[in-house]
Amino acid sequence: MVISGTSTEEEHGLHHAVDTSLAYRYIQNPLPRFCMPEWEIPKEAAYQIVNDELMLDGNPRLNLASFVTTWMEPECDKLIEESLNKNYIDMDEYPISTELQDRCVNMIARLFNAPLKEEEEAVGVSTAGSSEAIMLAGLACKRKWQNKRKAEGKPFEKPNIVTGANVQVCWEKFAQYFEVELRDVKIREGYYVMDPDKAIELIDENTICVCAILGSTYNGEFEDIRRLNDLLKKKNAETGWDIPIHVDAASGGFVAPFLYPQLKWDFRLPLVRSINVSGHKYGLVYAGVGWIIWRTKQDLPEELTFHINYLGVDQPTFTLNFSKGASQIIAQYYQLIRLGFQGYQAIIKNCRENALYLTRELKKTGKFNILSKEMGIPLVAFSLRNRSKYNEHDVSDNLRRHGWIVPAYTMAPDAEHVHLLRIVIREDFNRTMAGRLLKDIHAVLGHLDSRTGYGAVVPGDQMEVSGLIHTSRTTWKLWKKHGMLKTNGVC
Repeated sequence: MVISGTSTEEEHGLHHAVDTSLAYRYIQNPLPRFCMPEWEIPKEAAYQIVNDELMLDGNPRLNLASFVTTWMEPECDKLIEESLNKNYIDMDEYPISTELQDRCVNMIARLFNAPLKEEEEAVGVSTAGSSEAIMLAGLACKRKWQNKRKAEGKPFEKPNIVTGANVQVCWEKFAQYFEVELRDVKIREGYYVMDPDKAIELIDENTICVCAILGSTYNGEFEDIRRLNDLLKKKNAETGWDIPIHVDAASGGFVAPFLYPQLKWDFRLPLVRSINVSGHKYGLVYAGVGWIIWRTKQDLPEELTFHINYLGVDQPTFTLNFSKGASQIIAQYYQLIRLGFQGYQAIIKNCRENALYLTRELKKTGKFNILSKEMGIPLVAFSLRNRSKYNEHDVSDNLRRHGWIVPAYTMAPDAEHVHLLRIVIREDFNRTMAGRLLKDIHAVLGHLDSRTGYGAVVPGDQMEVSGLIHTSRTTWKLWKKHGMLKTNGVC
């Protein structure tokens, strides 16, 4: 497939206009870029213009930077399409959508071993993703700590939270937005997750919770949550504090139960009071759904739940936003009943096997250090052994020429000197694609080692992209301008 392009925006001075080359049979003039057009255009033209621009995006299936699901079954796609016009917040108008959310909350809570009786309902809510879920969990911890301090007649103006320096940026946002001091345990070369012993050194009477990560964004590693629980339990007993643990299981929440069922990281540990998980990662749903689960009702202060009746019935709500689509919640329910425990387990195991295969083959090159762990998220994090001629960013840039999106980034403080690449293995990444990726990695390494024509586009103004698509020089320039300057990890 060839993407047409006759000239660049700079050559025609169209910085403030949208090119409409393939829509000329409908319209003759360029569209303004930053203001609304005065006149309507035919629907066919509008579709063609938008479609033409989107063709310059990367291929989602070849985006190995992201944990987010890029493929679902056609039957689930159909359910999503049929429910796109449903606003989840209209609970009285769409009671079944609400019921499906409640079923998902209960299924996930039991997957995480919440201490529930057979007919007892779990405490939790769907969110737009783990970022919103983390905000809600943090607010619950902060308010519960404040209430306790007020009741004891103690100051409550300086809350803090303890995390590893390897946390996702949403934790920094929470601390900034809601005025909580973030105390981060610095990592070090060879130990890229939070050290539980060092975390305990940072807590005090103003600590609202300690955040542990089940699956680091940087290298997929699980933190030792069981040891953190034991150390914190001892510290609480010595001081009279009641500091809880929140588990950020955005990536690992739908991995650990199926690969490592004996691993204690969830509500089996008494100090774990809340857990967030991304349905749109290994929950196998397209982007737009996350979940936050609390251990008991007592862990979610009642005053944080609002009650409204202006949609026709009294309904509780605890979210940062209001309106949101019901389609992703419906998709999550579809996956849970469609796959069941064994189905999820088979998919996640297959992801792990593909990750282990890539790990073995990359080791054979003799050029990489493997920074990911066998127990963790199905991904491969690796760095160059020799950076004298080129670095990880060069490898990433050149893989992009083959269509692959493989991020290059630096480790968290205090290991920023460590540069690495990361390949996330999702359900739609199969062994054939793994073989093709390895072939392209070998080609890139050979190219960089030889330095022949380094930095040049393949002659002929076209190049093959992993045998899947062809693209023009203009496309490559746009990719480099808009996509290849990113150097940090993608969640």
